[in-house]
Amino acid sequence: MIKNIDLFEKMSVPKAVAKLATPTVLSMIVTVFYNMIDTIFVGQLGDKNQVAAVSVATPVFLFFMAVGNIFGVGGSSFLSRALGEHKVEKAARISSFCLYGGIIAGLIGEALMLFFMDDILSLVGTDSDTFIFAKEYLTVIAYGGPLIVVSTAFTNLVRGEGASKNAMVGMMAGTVVNIILDPFFILPSFLGMGTAGAAVATVIGNGVSIVFFFAHAVGKKSVLSLNIKNFRISKEILFGVLVVGLPASLNNIIMSLSNIIVNRHLAAYGSTPVAAMGIAMKANMLVIFVQMGLAIGVSPLIGYNFGAKNFKRMKDVMKFSTACVVVLGCMLTAIYFVLSKSIINVFMDKNTPNIEDVTFYGVKMLRALMISGPYIGIMFVFSFTFQAIGKALPSLILSISRQGFVFLPVIIIFDKLFQLDGIIYAQPIADAIAVFIAIGMFLIINKNLKKSV
Repeated sequence: MIKNIDLFEKMSVPKAVAKLATPTVLSMIVTVFYNMIDTIFVGQLGDKNQVAAVSVATPVFLFFMAVGNIFGVGGSSFLSRALGEHKVEKAARISSFCLYGGIIAGLIGEALMLFFMDDILSLVGTDSDTFIFAKEYLTVIAYGGPLIVVSTAFTNLVRGEGASKNAMVGMMAGTVVNIILDPFFILPSFLGMGTAGAAVATVIGNGVSIVFFFAHAVGKKSVLSLNIKNFRISKEILFGVLVVGLPASLNNIIMSLSNIIVNRHLAAYGSTPVAAMGIAMKANMLVIFVQMGLAIGVSPLIGYNFGAKNFKRMKDVMKFSTACVVVLGCMLTAIYFVLSKSIINVFMDKNTPNIEDVTFYGVKMLRALMISGPYIGIMFVFSFTFQAIGKALPSLILSISRQGFVFLPVIIIFDKLFQLDGIIYAQPIADAIAVFIAIGMFLIINKNLKKSV
């Protein structure tokens, strides 16, 4: 029996979008706090080098999330389409493959990160001031890698079967634990572990989320399976997960690489711009993740109706979702422009040396990133649509466009032409180009859908 069949097939589009997307948007807001809270508490130490260290190390942390997205996004898309075809047993095998495949991949990632730690830290742009702090942070993250991978994967899988509310609650449980533990592990008045303490709290938070997701999976209303007997590496499941999961993962990897390149370019102007950009990007995550959350939330609805060949309903969902992300983007952009200085100052202790310089650059960088706020959500709707309907090549192209083959040339050229200002304004220009690429690819896909009706 497929849960939520009325939601997928009969409920009005606005109501179905609201029911699926609202918990997911809230989940993404929780994810933002997950990522912000470490920087906020580390900022209270009054040491900009530790803030910069977390900023530099974050792209490597995203590596484990990228691995989780191979099995999470790929598995969720494949699972939603299987449910659209009313193949419940197939969905169980998909989820089991994603669980145990994620554990194995996480262990491999952990071993590689620990073995090549010093080389990785040199690659991401650490200097003598930030090296030891970044190493402490990443060492803990490496040991917790399998937990991060499985937590990321299961968040998507639970959402993929239409249980967006439970996906939200699981993420929120981990975030609350992270927030509670951060001051105890980070601040000198308690354990005083600094950046390493931030990583410990993050890993434990992911572990708590996993416990909740597993409890959901063993419930009678879930089609997900934890049974290792359902784990099999068949050609159909392997290809079905990886064909969407790898492009989605590549998006995270390229995001990490682009952040590394940004930090390396900024490092030429000192640690202050590096710390400021780290804060601005953390703050900007709320705008990005709210719009991304809506697009992710409706992707099971899109995937289900694609699997059921109800293309009209699928496109109605896309149109309504696009209108929603544009409105949300405009509202959040206006708020951020007005409150940018206050937002940046949340991340820094008032006694931090050179706080005026960090604030100045942070405000400028945040406002630059917000230029794309009104339109970046359009790209997310199309991107997750491509993933939901299993269109591997368009998904791959879009994954490597926004922060890949579009962003990287822009930042390199703009750094040469306009120095620091060129680095600051590279992202919104790349975002605009990526939106046009997304729309163009969907117009091509839409022609093929019309022919298949």
